[in-house]
Amino acid sequence: MRALLSVSDKSGIVEFAKGLESLGWEIISTGGTYKKLTEAGVSVIEIDEVTKFPECFEGRVKTLNPYIHGGILYKRYSELHKKEAQELGVDGIDLVCVNLYPFRETIERTDDFSEIIENIDIGGPTMVRSSAKNFQDVLIVTTPNDYKLVLDAIENRKDTLEFRRELMIKAFEHTANYDIMIANYMNRRFNSGFGEYQFISGKKVFQTRYGENPHQDGALYQFKDHFSKNFKQIKGEASFNNLTDVNGALKIATSFGDENAVSIVKHGNPCGFAIKDTLLNSYKEALKCDPISAFGGVVAINGVVTKELALEMNKIFLEVIIAGDFEPEAVEVFSKKKRIKLFSQGSNKLLMAKDSYDFKHIDGGFVYQNSDCICDNEVKNAHLKSKVEASAQEKKDLEIAWKIAGLTKSNCVVYVKDSAMVAVGMGMTSRVDAAQCAIKKAKEVGLDVTGSAMASEAFFPFRDSIDTAAKAGVKAIIEPGGSIRDDEVIEASNEHGISLYFTTVRHFLH
Repeated sequence: MRALLSVSDKSGIVEFAKGLESLGWEIISTGGTYKKLTEAGVSVIEIDEVTKFPECFEGRVKTLNPYIHGGILYKRYSELHKKEAQELGVDGIDLVCVNLYPFRETIERTDDFSEIIENIDIGGPTMVRSSAKNFQDVLIVTTPNDYKLVLDAIENRKDTLEFRRELMIKAFEHTANYDIMIANYMNRRFNSGFGEYQFISGKKVFQTRYGENPHQDGALYQFKDHFSKNFKQIKGEASFNNLTDVNGALKIATSFGDENAVSIVKHGNPCGFAIKDTLLNSYKEALKCDPISAFGGVVAINGVVTKELALEMNKIFLEVIIAGDFEPEAVEVFSKKKRIKLFSQGSNKLLMAKDSYDFKHIDGGFVYQNSDCICDNEVKNAHLKSKVEASAQEKKDLEIAWKIAGLTKSNCVVYVKDSAMVAVGMGMTSRVDAAQCAIKKAKEVGLDVTGSAMASEAFFPFRDSIDTAAKAGVKAIIEPGGSIRDDEVIEASNEHGISLYFTTVRHFLH
Protein backbone atom coordinates (compact mmCIF):
# COMPACT_ATOMS: atom_id res chain seq x y z
CA MET A 1 0.00 0.00 0.00
CA ARG A 2 1.27 3.46 -0.88
CA ALA A 3 0.47 6.83 0.65
CA LEU A 4 1.20 10.25 -0.82
CA LEU A 5 1.73 12.96 1.80
CA SER A 6 2.01 16.61 0.72
CA VAL A 7 0.87 19.19 3.25
CA SER A 8 1.23 22.90 3.93
CA ASP A 9 0.10 22.52 7.55
CA LYS A 10 2.71 20.08 8.82
CA SER A 11 1.36 19.70 12.35
CA GLY A 12 1.18 16.00 13.21
CA ILE A 13 2.43 14.85 9.81
CA VAL A 14 5.56 13.14 11.18
CA GLU A 15 3.53 11.08 13.64
CA PHE A 16 1.01 10.24 10.93
CA ALA A 17 3.76 9.11 8.53
CA LYS A 18 5.42 7.00 11.21
CA GLY A 19 2.06 5.42 11.99
CA LEU A 20 1.56 4.50 8.35
CA GLU A 21 5.12 3.23 8.11
CA SER A 22 4.62 0.99 11.13
CA LEU A 23 1.57 -0.49 9.39
CA GLY A 24 3.68 -1.39 6.36
CA TRP A 25 2.79 1.53 4.10
CA GLU A 26 5.21 3.01 1.58
CA ILE A 27 5.41 6.83 1.76
CA ILE A 28 5.70 9.20 -1.20
CA SER A 29 6.18 12.90 -0.55
CA THR A 30 7.00 16.30 -2.03
CA GLY A 31 9.10 19.37 -1.26
CA GLY A 32 8.91 20.62 2.32
CA THR A 33 6.95 17.60 3.51
CA TYR A 34 9.59 15.24 2.07
CA LYS A 35 12.34 17.20 3.83
CA LYS A 36 10.53 17.20 7.18
CA LEU A 37 9.77 13.47 7.07
CA THR A 38 13.31 12.59 5.99
CA GLU A 39 14.79 14.65 8.82
CA ALA A 40 12.48 12.81 11.25
CA GLY A 41 13.83 9.45 10.07
CA VAL A 42 10.84 8.36 8.00
CA SER A 43 11.67 6.33 4.91
CA VAL A 44 10.27 8.44 2.06
CA ILE A 45 10.21 8.23 -1.74
CA GLU A 46 10.60 11.64 -3.38
CA ILE A 47 7.87 12.53 -5.84
CA ASP A 48 10.07 12.74 -8.94
CA GLU A 49 11.06 9.10 -8.47
CA VAL A 50 7.42 8.28 -9.16
CA THR A 51 6.69 10.89 -11.83
CA LYS A 52 10.02 10.30 -13.58
CA PHE A 53 10.03 14.06 -14.11
CA PRO A 54 11.60 16.78 -11.96
CA GLU A 55 9.65 19.45 -10.10
CA CYS A 56 9.72 22.52 -12.34
CA PHE A 57 8.72 26.11 -12.80
CA GLU A 58 9.64 27.03 -9.22
CA GLY A 59 7.53 24.19 -7.85
CA ARG A 60 4.40 25.11 -9.80
CA VAL A 61 4.41 21.64 -11.37
CA LYS A 62 5.28 18.58 -9.33
CA THR A 63 2.25 16.28 -8.90
CA LEU A 64 0.39 17.04 -12.14
CA ASN A 65 1.45 13.78 -13.70
CA PRO A 66 -0.27 10.59 -14.97
CA TYR A 67 1.85 8.40 -12.68
CA ILE A 68 0.31 10.28 -9.76
CA HIS A 69 -3.26 10.76 -10.97
CA GLY A 70 -3.37 7.43 -12.72
CA GLY A 71 -2.27 5.79 -9.47
CA ILE A 72 -5.03 7.61 -7.62
CA LEU A 73 -7.86 7.34 -10.12
CA TYR A 74 -7.81 3.86 -11.62
CA LYS A 75 -10.57 1.58 -10.36
CA ARG A 76 -9.12 -1.33 -8.43
CA TYR A 77 -12.20 -3.48 -9.09
CA SER A 78 -12.06 -2.93 -12.87
CA GLU A 79 -10.10 -5.56 -14.79
CA LEU A 80 -9.79 -3.10 -17.67
CA HIS A 81 -8.30 -0.41 -15.42
CA LYS A 82 -5.95 -2.86 -13.70
CA LYS A 83 -4.70 -4.15 -17.05
CA GLU A 84 -4.18 -0.62 -18.37
CA ALA A 85 -2.34 0.44 -15.20
CA GLN A 86 -0.02 -2.54 -15.57
CA GLU A 87 0.66 -1.76 -19.24
CA LEU A 88 1.43 1.89 -18.43
CA GLY A 89 3.56 1.08 -15.39
CA VAL A 90 1.20 2.97 -13.04
CA ASP A 91 1.28 1.80 -9.44
CA GLY A 92 -1.67 2.45 -7.16
CA ILE A 93 -1.71 5.22 -4.57
CA ASP A 94 -4.08 4.12 -1.82
CA LEU A 95 -4.03 7.09 0.54
CA VAL A 96 -3.57 10.77 -0.18
CA CYS A 97 -2.95 13.27 2.61
CA VAL A 98 -3.09 16.86 1.36
CA ASN A 99 -3.91 20.23 2.82
CA LEU A 100 -3.60 23.29 0.66
CA TYR A 101 -1.38 26.35 0.35
CA PRO A 102 -2.21 28.91 3.05
CA PHE A 103 -4.17 31.34 0.86
CA ARG A 104 -6.18 32.89 3.71
CA GLU A 105 -3.08 33.46 5.84
CA THR A 106 -1.35 35.04 2.85
CA ILE A 107 -4.10 37.57 2.05
CA GLU A 108 -4.32 38.47 5.74
CA ARG A 109 -0.55 39.04 5.87
CA THR A 110 0.18 40.84 2.61
CA ASP A 111 -1.34 42.80 -0.27
CA ASP A 112 1.46 41.75 -2.64
CA PHE A 113 -0.52 40.25 -5.52
CA SER A 114 2.42 38.30 -6.95
CA GLU A 115 2.88 36.52 -3.61
CA ILE A 116 -0.85 35.95 -3.31
CA ILE A 117 -0.98 34.33 -6.76
CA GLU A 118 1.86 31.96 -5.83
CA ASN A 119 -0.17 30.80 -2.82
CA ILE A 120 -3.00 29.51 -4.99
CA ASP A 121 -2.65 25.75 -4.88
CA ILE A 122 -3.15 23.83 -8.14
CA GLY A 123 -1.70 20.35 -7.65
CA GLY A 124 -3.13 19.98 -4.14
CA PRO A 125 -6.82 20.50 -5.02
CA THR A 126 -6.37 18.29 -8.08
CA MET A 127 -5.06 15.42 -5.96
CA VAL A 128 -7.80 15.92 -3.39
CA ARG A 129 -10.53 15.85 -6.02
CA SER A 130 -9.01 12.83 -7.76
CA SER A 131 -8.83 10.92 -4.47
CA ALA A 132 -12.34 11.95 -3.45
CA LYS A 133 -13.72 10.83 -6.81
CA ASN A 134 -12.14 7.41 -6.31
CA PHE A 135 -12.96 7.26 -2.58
CA GLN A 136 -13.96 3.59 -2.76
CA ASP A 137 -10.30 2.72 -3.40
CA VAL A 138 -8.41 5.71 -1.98
CA LEU A 139 -8.46 7.21 1.51
CA ILE A 140 -8.35 11.01 1.27
CA VAL A 141 -7.19 12.92 4.37
CA THR A 142 -7.40 16.74 4.39
CA THR A 143 -7.03 17.68 8.06
CA PRO A 144 -4.60 16.79 10.87
CA ASN A 145 -7.66 16.25 13.07
CA ASP A 146 -8.31 12.99 11.20
CA TYR A 147 -4.82 11.46 11.41
CA LYS A 148 -5.47 9.33 14.49
CA LEU A 149 -8.91 8.37 13.21
CA VAL A 150 -7.50 7.16 9.90
CA LEU A 151 -4.63 5.22 11.49
CA ASP A 152 -7.10 3.50 13.80
CA ALA A 153 -9.41 2.66 10.88
CA ILE A 154 -6.53 1.14 8.88
CA GLU A 155 -5.09 -0.80 11.79
CA ASN A 156 -8.41 -2.19 12.97
CA ARG A 157 -9.95 -2.65 9.53
CA LYS A 158 -12.64 -0.06 10.12
CA ASP A 159 -12.03 1.81 6.85
CA THR A 160 -15.48 0.87 5.58
CA LEU A 161 -17.22 2.37 2.58
CA GLU A 162 -19.16 4.65 4.96
CA PHE A 163 -15.92 5.79 6.61
CA ARG A 164 -14.32 6.52 3.23
CA ARG A 165 -17.45 8.34 2.11
CA GLU A 166 -17.23 10.71 5.08
CA LEU A 167 -13.61 11.49 4.19
CA MET A 168 -14.73 12.07 0.60
CA ILE A 169 -17.35 14.61 1.68
CA LYS A 170 -14.78 16.43 3.82
CA ALA A 171 -12.43 16.51 0.85
CA PHE A 172 -14.93 18.13 -1.51
CA GLU A 173 -15.88 20.61 1.23
CA HIS A 174 -12.17 21.40 1.63
CA THR A 175 -11.58 22.20 -2.05
CA ALA A 176 -14.93 23.97 -2.46
CA ASN A 177 -14.21 26.27 0.47
CA TYR A 178 -10.72 26.93 -0.89
CA ASP A 179 -12.03 27.93 -4.32
CA ILE A 180 -14.75 30.07 -2.74
CA MET A 181 -12.12 31.90 -0.70
CA ILE A 182 -10.07 32.66 -3.82
CA ALA A 183 -13.06 33.71 -5.96
CA ASN A 184 -14.42 36.01 -3.24
CA TYR A 185 -11.00 37.55 -2.67
CA MET A 186 -10.55 38.28 -6.38
CA ASN A 187 -14.01 39.83 -6.59
CA ARG A 188 -13.33 41.99 -3.54
CA ARG A 189 -10.02 43.11 -5.01
CA PHE A 190 -11.18 43.78 -8.57
CA ASN A 191 -14.99 44.00 -8.56
CA SER A 192 -15.76 45.81 -5.28
CA GLY A 193 -16.92 42.50 -3.83
CA PHE A 194 -19.80 42.06 -6.28
CA GLY A 195 -18.85 39.57 -8.98
CA GLU A 196 -21.01 37.51 -11.31
CA TYR A 197 -21.35 34.96 -8.50
CA GLN A 198 -21.39 35.45 -4.74
CA PHE A 199 -20.31 32.63 -2.47
CA ILE A 200 -21.05 32.26 1.23
CA SER A 201 -19.05 29.65 3.09
CA GLY A 202 -18.99 28.81 6.79
CA LYS A 203 -17.64 26.02 8.95
CA LYS A 204 -20.02 24.21 11.28
CA VAL A 205 -19.50 25.00 14.96
CA PHE A 206 -22.36 22.99 16.42
CA GLN A 207 -25.88 21.78 15.72
CA THR A 208 -28.66 23.57 17.55
CA ARG A 209 -31.46 21.44 19.02
CA TYR A 210 -33.74 22.84 16.32
CA GLY A 211 -34.23 25.99 14.27
CA GLU A 212 -36.60 28.88 14.95
CA ASN A 213 -39.29 26.25 15.62
CA PRO A 214 -39.10 22.60 16.76
CA HIS A 215 -39.98 21.24 13.31
CA GLN A 216 -36.94 22.98 11.76
CA ASP A 217 -33.31 21.84 11.85
CA GLY A 218 -30.58 24.36 12.64
CA ALA A 219 -26.85 24.80 13.17
CA LEU A 220 -24.27 27.51 13.79
CA TYR A 221 -21.64 28.10 11.09
CA GLN A 222 -18.71 30.48 11.36
CA PHE A 223 -16.57 32.55 9.02
CA LYS A 224 -12.90 32.00 9.86
CA ASP A 225 -12.76 30.86 13.52
CA HIS A 226 -14.68 33.59 15.34
CA PHE A 227 -17.02 31.40 17.38
CA SER A 228 -14.59 28.57 18.10
CA LYS A 229 -12.23 31.17 19.58
CA ASN A 230 -14.66 33.62 21.15
CA PHE A 231 -17.75 31.68 22.22
CA LYS A 232 -17.76 29.38 25.22
CA GLN A 233 -20.92 27.70 26.47
CA ILE A 234 -20.45 27.81 30.23
CA LYS A 235 -23.96 26.71 31.09
CA GLY A 236 -26.74 25.48 28.84
CA GLU A 237 -26.97 24.87 25.12
CA ALA A 238 -27.40 27.72 22.64
CA SER A 239 -30.55 27.51 20.54
CA PHE A 240 -31.06 29.01 17.08
CA ASN A 241 -33.15 31.87 18.50
CA ASN A 242 -30.66 32.45 21.34
CA LEU A 243 -27.89 33.00 18.80
CA THR A 244 -29.81 35.57 16.77
CA ASP A 245 -30.77 37.47 19.94
CA VAL A 246 -27.22 37.26 21.27
CA ASN A 247 -26.05 38.80 18.00
CA GLY A 248 -28.39 41.76 18.44
CA ALA A 249 -27.38 42.30 22.07
CA LEU A 250 -23.68 42.03 21.24
CA LYS A 251 -23.86 44.60 18.46
CA ILE A 252 -25.36 47.18 20.78
CA ALA A 253 -23.19 46.43 23.84
CA THR A 254 -19.96 46.56 21.82
CA SER A 255 -20.79 49.86 20.11
CA PHE A 256 -19.33 51.90 22.95
CA GLY A 257 -15.75 50.67 23.23
CA ASP A 258 -14.68 49.71 26.74
CA GLU A 259 -17.55 51.47 28.51
CA ASN A 260 -19.70 49.63 31.06
CA ALA A 261 -22.45 48.92 28.55
CA VAL A 262 -25.30 46.52 29.29
CA SER A 263 -27.80 45.64 26.58
CA ILE A 264 -31.02 43.66 27.04
CA VAL A 265 -32.66 42.19 23.94
CA LYS A 266 -35.94 40.37 23.37
CA HIS A 267 -36.81 38.82 20.01
CA GLY A 268 -34.00 40.67 18.26
CA ASN A 269 -34.85 44.16 19.53
CA PRO A 270 -33.46 46.13 22.49
CA CYS A 271 -35.70 46.54 25.53
CA GLY A 272 -33.01 47.92 27.83
CA PHE A 273 -29.65 49.66 27.69
CA ALA A 274 -27.45 51.73 29.97
CA ILE A 275 -23.90 52.90 30.57
CA LYS A 276 -23.15 53.76 34.20
CA ASP A 277 -20.14 53.87 36.53
CA THR A 278 -20.32 50.12 37.18
CA LEU A 279 -21.77 47.15 35.29
CA LEU A 280 -24.08 46.51 38.24
CA ASN A 281 -25.57 49.99 37.99
CA SER A 282 -25.70 49.73 34.19
CA TYR A 283 -27.75 46.54 34.48
CA LYS A 284 -30.12 48.05 37.06
CA GLU A 285 -30.77 51.08 34.86
CA ALA A 286 -31.11 49.02 31.68
CA LEU A 287 -33.71 46.81 33.35
CA LYS A 288 -35.90 49.80 34.22
CA CYS A 289 -36.67 50.55 30.56
CA ASP A 290 -38.88 47.48 30.05
CA PRO A 291 -38.66 44.93 32.88
CA ILE A 292 -41.61 42.95 31.52
CA SER A 293 -39.98 42.35 28.13
CA ALA A 294 -36.63 41.69 29.81
CA PHE A 295 -38.19 38.62 31.45
CA GLY A 296 -36.84 35.70 29.44
CA GLY A 297 -34.58 38.03 27.48
CA VAL A 298 -30.92 38.05 26.45
CA VAL A 299 -28.42 40.25 28.29
CA ALA A 300 -25.01 41.29 26.95
CA ILE A 301 -22.52 42.49 29.57
CA ASN A 302 -19.51 44.39 28.20
CA GLY A 303 -17.19 43.15 30.93
CA VAL A 304 -16.82 40.49 33.60
CA VAL A 305 -19.84 39.32 35.61
CA THR A 306 -19.10 39.41 39.34
CA LYS A 307 -20.95 37.60 42.11
CA GLU A 308 -22.68 40.86 43.08
CA LEU A 309 -23.94 41.42 39.55
CA ALA A 310 -24.96 37.77 39.23
CA LEU A 311 -27.07 37.99 42.40
CA GLU A 312 -28.88 41.02 40.98
CA MET A 313 -29.50 39.38 37.61
CA ASN A 314 -30.67 36.19 39.27
CA LYS A 315 -33.71 37.99 40.69
CA ILE A 316 -35.62 37.54 37.43
CA PHE A 317 -35.71 34.84 34.77
CA LEU A 318 -33.21 35.56 32.01
CA GLU A 319 -32.85 33.21 29.05
CA VAL A 320 -29.24 34.03 28.15
CA ILE A 321 -26.36 36.06 29.53
CA ILE A 322 -23.31 36.67 27.36
CA ALA A 323 -20.35 38.47 28.87
CA GLY A 324 -16.67 39.05 28.39
CA ASP A 325 -16.28 36.53 31.19
CA PHE A 326 -17.75 35.27 34.48
CA GLU A 327 -16.08 35.04 37.86
CA PRO A 328 -16.37 31.46 39.23
CA GLU A 329 -18.53 32.75 42.10
CA ALA A 330 -20.90 34.31 39.56
CA VAL A 331 -21.30 31.00 37.72
CA GLU A 332 -22.10 29.35 41.05
CA VAL A 333 -24.90 31.88 41.65
CA PHE A 334 -26.62 30.75 38.45
CA SER A 335 -25.94 27.04 38.95
CA LYS A 336 -29.36 26.22 40.43
CA LYS A 337 -31.31 27.85 37.60
CA LYS A 338 -31.94 25.09 35.08
CA ARG A 339 -33.06 27.14 32.09
CA ILE A 340 -30.51 29.97 32.10
CA LYS A 341 -27.70 29.84 29.55
CA LEU A 342 -24.31 31.47 30.15
CA PHE A 343 -21.92 32.25 27.32
CA SER A 344 -18.46 33.74 27.72
CA GLN A 345 -15.92 35.13 25.25
CA GLY A 346 -13.02 34.56 27.65
CA SER A 347 -11.98 38.21 27.67
CA ASN A 348 -12.37 41.36 29.75
CA LYS A 349 -14.69 42.95 27.19
CA LEU A 350 -17.07 41.67 24.54
CA LEU A 351 -15.80 41.08 21.01
CA MET A 352 -17.36 41.28 17.56
CA ALA A 353 -16.04 39.81 14.32
CA LYS A 354 -17.12 42.94 12.42
CA ASP A 355 -17.90 41.20 9.13
CA SER A 356 -17.38 43.36 6.05
CA TYR A 357 -20.45 42.02 4.27
CA ASP A 358 -24.05 41.22 5.15
CA PHE A 359 -26.78 39.22 3.44
CA LYS A 360 -30.40 38.19 3.87
CA HIS A 361 -32.24 35.25 2.42
CA ILE A 362 -35.22 35.97 0.20
CA ASP A 363 -37.30 33.38 -1.60
CA GLY A 364 -35.24 32.06 -4.48
CA GLY A 365 -31.95 33.70 -3.50
CA PHE A 366 -30.38 36.28 -1.25
CA VAL A 367 -29.57 39.98 -1.23
CA TYR A 368 -25.99 40.90 -0.41
CA GLN A 369 -24.46 44.18 0.72
CA ASN A 370 -21.60 45.87 2.51
CA SER A 371 -22.18 45.72 6.26
CA ASP A 372 -23.68 48.82 7.81
CA CYS A 373 -21.34 50.73 10.11
CA ILE A 374 -22.53 53.17 12.73
CA CYS A 375 -19.36 55.17 13.19
CA ASP A 376 -18.47 57.31 16.19
CA ASN A 377 -17.84 60.34 13.98
CA GLU A 378 -21.45 60.36 12.75
CA VAL A 379 -22.52 61.91 16.04
CA LYS A 380 -19.36 63.93 16.61
CA ASN A 381 -19.66 65.49 13.14
CA ALA A 382 -23.44 65.83 13.15
CA HIS A 383 -24.71 69.23 11.94
CA LEU A 384 -26.50 71.44 14.46
CA LYS A 385 -29.68 72.64 12.74
CA SER A 386 -31.47 74.35 15.62
CA LYS A 387 -30.75 77.54 17.55
CA VAL A 388 -30.23 75.57 20.76
CA GLU A 389 -27.11 73.42 21.25
CA ALA A 390 -27.18 70.20 23.28
CA SER A 391 -25.37 70.01 26.61
CA ALA A 392 -22.47 67.59 27.16
CA GLN A 393 -24.75 64.98 28.76
CA GLU A 394 -27.36 65.44 26.06
CA LYS A 395 -24.68 64.84 23.41
CA LYS A 396 -23.71 61.62 25.18
CA ASP A 397 -27.37 60.61 25.26
CA LEU A 398 -27.71 61.46 21.58
CA GLU A 399 -24.76 59.19 20.75
CA ILE A 400 -26.29 56.30 22.69
CA ALA A 401 -29.74 56.85 21.18
CA TRP A 402 -28.31 57.12 17.66
CA LYS A 403 -26.32 53.90 17.87
CA ILE A 404 -29.20 51.94 19.38
CA ALA A 405 -31.58 53.31 16.75
CA GLY A 406 -29.27 52.13 13.98
CA LEU A 407 -29.33 48.61 15.43
CA THR A 408 -33.10 48.45 15.98
CA LYS A 409 -35.75 47.33 13.51
CA SER A 410 -37.15 50.19 11.42
CA ASN A 411 -39.17 52.30 11.85
CA CYS A 412 -37.81 53.09 15.29
CA VAL A 413 -37.44 55.92 17.76
CA VAL A 414 -35.16 55.71 20.80
CA TYR A 415 -35.19 57.89 23.94
CA VAL A 416 -32.14 58.07 26.22
CA LYS A 417 -31.74 59.97 29.47
CA ASP A 418 -28.63 60.14 31.66
CA SER A 419 -26.93 57.43 29.55
CA ALA A 420 -29.80 54.96 29.89
CA MET A 421 -32.51 54.06 27.41
CA VAL A 422 -35.88 55.07 28.85
CA ALA A 423 -38.13 54.29 25.88
CA VAL A 424 -38.01 52.61 22.50
CA GLY A 425 -40.54 52.08 19.73
CA MET A 426 -39.46 49.71 16.97
CA GLY A 427 -40.61 47.81 13.91
CA MET A 428 -43.52 50.16 13.26
CA THR A 429 -45.01 51.08 9.89
CA SER A 430 -45.30 54.69 11.11
CA ARG A 431 -42.52 56.71 12.74
CA VAL A 432 -45.14 58.71 14.68
CA ASP A 433 -46.59 55.46 16.01
CA ALA A 434 -43.09 54.39 17.05
CA ALA A 435 -42.58 57.64 18.96
CA GLN A 436 -45.97 57.46 20.66
CA CYS A 437 -45.68 53.75 21.44
CA ALA A 438 -42.33 54.32 23.13
CA ILE A 439 -43.67 57.13 25.31
CA LYS A 440 -46.76 55.10 26.24
CA LYS A 441 -44.54 52.18 27.30
CA ALA A 442 -42.33 54.48 29.38
CA LYS A 443 -45.34 55.85 31.24
CA GLU A 444 -46.58 52.32 31.95
CA VAL A 445 -43.34 51.43 33.74
CA GLY A 446 -43.12 54.80 35.50
CA LEU A 447 -40.21 56.29 33.58
CA ASP A 448 -40.02 60.04 33.01
CA VAL A 449 -38.89 60.92 29.48
CA THR A 450 -38.58 64.62 30.33
CA GLY A 451 -35.11 65.89 29.51
CA SER A 452 -34.27 62.92 27.30
CA ALA A 453 -32.52 62.78 23.94
CA MET A 454 -34.30 61.16 21.02
CA ALA A 455 -32.96 59.46 17.90
CA SER A 456 -34.57 58.23 14.70
CA GLU A 457 -32.64 55.99 12.30
CA ALA A 458 -34.22 57.76 9.29
CA PHE A 459 -35.52 61.27 8.69
CA PHE A 460 -38.79 62.61 10.07
CA PRO A 461 -41.03 63.25 7.05
CA PHE A 462 -43.27 65.66 9.00
CA ARG A 463 -43.02 67.86 12.07
CA ASP A 464 -45.60 65.78 13.96
CA SER A 465 -42.92 63.54 15.49
CA ILE A 466 -41.13 66.66 16.81
CA ASP A 467 -44.38 67.94 18.31
CA THR A 468 -44.92 64.55 19.98
CA ALA A 469 -41.37 64.60 21.34
CA ALA A 470 -41.83 68.13 22.70
CA LYS A 471 -44.99 67.10 24.58
CA ALA A 472 -42.94 64.32 26.19
CA GLY A 473 -40.26 66.79 27.28
CA VAL A 474 -37.50 65.76 24.86
CA LYS A 475 -34.59 68.24 24.87
CA ALA A 476 -32.40 66.97 22.02
CA ILE A 477 -33.01 65.09 18.78
CA ILE A 478 -30.68 63.42 16.29
CA GLU A 479 -31.75 62.13 12.88
CA PRO A 480 -30.27 61.80 9.37
CA GLY A 481 -32.15 64.69 7.76
CA GLY A 482 -32.88 64.66 4.05
CA SER A 483 -36.64 65.12 4.02
CA ILE A 484 -38.22 67.65 1.65
CA ARG A 485 -39.80 69.03 4.84
CA ASP A 486 -36.57 69.37 6.83
CA ASP A 487 -37.26 73.11 7.18
CA GLU A 488 -40.57 72.34 8.93
CA VAL A 489 -38.82 69.91 11.27
CA ILE A 490 -36.13 72.48 12.09
CA GLU A 491 -38.78 75.17 12.65
CA ALA A 492 -40.68 72.87 15.02
CA SER A 493 -37.50 72.15 16.99
CA ASN A 494 -36.82 75.87 17.37
CA GLU A 495 -40.42 76.54 18.44
CA HIS A 496 -40.07 73.95 21.22
CA GLY A 497 -36.52 74.90 22.23
CA ILE A 498 -35.15 71.48 21.23
CA SER A 499 -31.61 71.03 19.93
CA LEU A 500 -31.66 69.24 16.56
CA TYR A 501 -28.79 67.48 14.81
CA PHE A 502 -28.58 65.93 11.34
CA THR A 503 -26.06 63.14 10.71
CA THR A 504 -26.75 62.91 6.93
CA VAL A 505 -26.48 59.09 7.29
CA ARG A 506 -29.49 56.76 7.38
CA HIS A 507 -29.49 53.38 9.14
CA PHE A 508 -32.52 51.35 8.08
CA LEU A 509 -32.64 47.85 9.55
CA HIS A 510 -35.27 45.62 7.94
